[in-house]
Amino acid sequence: MEAEVRIERYADQGRCVAHIDGRVVFVRFALPGELVRIVLDEPHDRDERFWTGEVIEVIEASEDRVAPAWPLAGPLSMGGGVGGADLVHVSLPGQLRWKAVTVSEQMSRLGHVDVTVPIERIDGDEALDGLHWRTRIEMIADDNGMPSMRRRGSHTRVPIDTMPLATRRLLEIAGEHHVWDGGFTPGAQIRLSAPEPRTADQQDDDYAVLVDGELTAGSQTLTEQVTVRGITFTYEVDANGFWQIHRQAPVALANHVIDLTRGELDGAESAVIWDLYSGSGLFTLPLATLTTERTRVFSVEGGRTAVRSQQRNLRALGLNDVDARCGDVARTLAHVPANFAHPDVVVLDPPRAGAHAKVCRQIADAAPRSVIYIACDPTSLARDTGTLVSLGYSLADIRAYDIYPMTHHVETVALFRRNAA
Repeated sequence: MEAEVRIERYADQGRCVAHIDGRVVFVRFALPGELVRIVLDEPHDRDERFWTGEVIEVIEASEDRVAPAWPLAGPLSMGGGVGGADLVHVSLPGQLRWKAVTVSEQMSRLGHVDVTVPIERIDGDEALDGLHWRTRIEMIADDNGMPSMRRRGSHTRVPIDTMPLATRRLLEIAGEHHVWDGGFTPGAQIRLSAPEPRTADQQDDDYAVLVDGELTAGSQTLTEQVTVRGITFTYEVDANGFWQIHRQAPVALANHVIDLTRGELDGAESAVIWDLYSGSGLFTLPLATLTTERTRVFSVEGGRTAVRSQQRNLRALGLNDVDARCGDVARTLAHVPANFAHPDVVVLDPPRAGAHAKVCRQIADAAPRSVIYIACDPTSLARDTGTLVSLGYSLADIRAYDIYPMTHHVETVALFRRNAA
């Protein structure tokens, strides 16, 4: 079914809201205020709570609309269809507006906190037109052995011969190793990783080409370097492991989190800090060096490979006051050693689903003066904000970072303080 609709407002997941005969329709590749023709995904006679659809013609365009920089990620009707860049039709300033509104609306609706959220673009992204920021990309081999991406909402594999969101170094590596030439086993998972920003002492083979998790070129262990408040921290990260994918995200996020933590410690000579969902230790390492006398850090991460990397990174720096645990966060917090039981500050960077009420309650029961929450999903952050507020914490600061240009995703850092008794 096709219909002409007026787009009303932003929604979640890179979609906007319209109505057909009183029924809500979530529309992809639209912008508020536009008059567009759409095609519905569902048969129009289905009795669903809402419908979804996609723009096939723009009749009256928003000033934020641009021609897709990567047409393959645009609407199906315009030759697109692959996922990974659902705001490719939006200008860079328009993307910032979209994300700022989305975070603020979710904080109000689910977190019951009315706040205007400032959003920052990462240095260099505007000059690159929002492209070439991913230091990791993943593809799947199609039936002909060519690298491909799945067409949105289907199992169809669309062959690709470039990835405009990948850093230029990553594209050079793909070319040097003939990734775009194919020859893979159909269905094989292809992953490329290349650390950035690079420093003069990094090796030329500090990259990885993995096929079904097995290294075919480069190094299994990658070296990431992040400068925080003038100190450069070195991280050895498994090529199969997690690391922030934007080339400058680790620098921006780590500096902001450490600045917030320093402010909350307010010159204390010693401190106890929890670092939850700690990954390979992006925040753990600089957190462990914050005070002049002694900083004890209790870190928890569920991924065994990431924890091994973190422990190796801590040993390399001689940081002995960190207890790095591997396990489910909620279960681990049920048995915190006595010397870590009363944190001054809790830092958490949960997965997209958020921390959930149980972990929020465990944090509140430990009574830290401050909680610093790094979120990759505003809905999860807003839901957990509501829980923390109900447990006696107030939102003291919030800032968003556009570390996912061309997509609806956004990273938000929120600071909560415990209310006075």
